[in-house]
Amino acid sequence: MANLNITVEKRDILGKKVSNLRKAGITPLHLYGSGIDPQSLQCDTVELSKIISQAGTNIPVTIKVSGSKDDSLCFIREVQYHPVTDRLIHVDFFRVDVEKSVRAEVPIMLEGTSPAVRSAGGTLLQPLQTVTVEALPLDVPASLILQADLLIDFETKLYVSDIAVDSSIQIINDSEELVASVVAPRVEREGFD
Repeated sequence: MANLNITVEKRDILGKKVSNLRKAGITPLHLYGSGIDPQSLQCDTVELSKIISQAGTNIPVTIKVSGSKDDSLCFIREVQYHPVTDRLIHVDFFRVDVEKSVRAEVPIMLEGTSPAVRSAGGTLLQPLQTVTVEALPLDVPASLILQADLLIDFETKLYVSDIAVDSSIQIINDSEELVASVVAPRVEREGFD
């Protein structure tokens, strides 16, 4: 996992006047969490949008505040978009302690093609898209991979217990929770009156 870094500046403009910042291509953000007082900050919207698309909510981002010596390891806690224009309007970053475990939602990716889909015409279902993991902030994976090739027929199913993770990562979800399966195609009966 590549280190994601962003440099931000302290923000003195508060309240309704932040709309002028947004017009200038600057997004207001808040930084709060472990061992710091909440801070009002600002950052270039284009640069911040790139970080949001790369990090999501489960990859840590290192924030450097201009004029400060300390960096903060953070997770994106909340992203707000304008309801009509869909423009980025605000971001909350949550600072974490690198020595303490955190919980994060991690997406499950299915890799490959199931033989039951390829040869038997089944439909792949994935009722569980994410799992909650507990790990040190730098150990949180970007995603977890399951091989769809293991779904060889309609009876085979993949469960949370089938997800392989490093010993430093604990999956919080129930181990018997269904992740993926293949269902048989529906057959239309002919001559039914």
